[in-house]
Amino acid sequence: MYQTLVTDLSNGIFTITINRPDKLNALNQQVMSDLSNVMDEVYQNKDIQSVIITGSGPKAFVAGADISEFSGASVAEGKALAKRGQDIFFKIENCPKPVIACVNGFALGGGCELAMSCHFRIASENAKFGQPEVNLGLIPGYGGTQRLVQLIGKGRAMELLMGAGMIDAATALQYGLVNYVVPQEELIAKAIAILQVINSKAPVAVAKCIEAANAVFDESKNGFEVEINAFGDCFATEDMKEGTSAFLEKRKAIFKGQ
Repeated sequence: MYQTLVTDLSNGIFTITINRPDKLNALNQQVMSDLSNVMDEVYQNKDIQSVIITGSGPKAFVAGADISEFSGASVAEGKALAKRGQDIFFKIENCPKPVIACVNGFALGGGCELAMSCHFRIASENAKFGQPEVNLGLIPGYGGTQRLVQLIGKGRAMELLMGAGMIDAATALQYGLVNYVVPQEELIAKAIAILQVINSKAPVAVAKCIEAANAVFDESKNGFEVEINAFGDCFATEDMKEGTSAFLEKRKAIFKGQ
């Protein structure tokens, strides 16, 4: 179905594996197209409750963009590339279902940007993060300058962006770029354990949490207004009636996502 992705749906958890191990899973236009299409599937398929994005093989999550596609591009073509990349990563960031990046090995350039567009990240012990674009006379174009500042603060982001340095998993954890660091063989299991907990919660409320938290960084929105409206909207759901009844009746809630 997808040329560059392997997908698996199990117990509501949809795992998307970027599968170009010979190219360290670099993002070419086919990968970007597949990512856009697979996110449409995530949005539309009611059987998908949550998502894991990872890279195939032990060496790389995504080692960057496919630079051969950049050489010789004009200013207009460069802007179009960045716009398309940002649009696809916004699809991930604004997905109403939780998306976790499981970062195994290198997450550099576009790979770091992809990981940052997910709702949060888990790293294996061999993970490395960086935005080395200035080495090519470029800057990150898929949202990296914005999300890196949001996630680790301006000073640290500026140093990484301008110096093109790489940070290891332990540093990424210290910076708040990742939530957990685990041995590589436990990476997917850790994400599944977290998502099993999230999947047991009210899906509409989970989606509203994502929407409201994302509004913090959207200058076109008042995050507090978004929260008020999202909070109010929850009162119209069957899940809210079920959740409050279950709490008062001291039983486990059974949510239906309605």
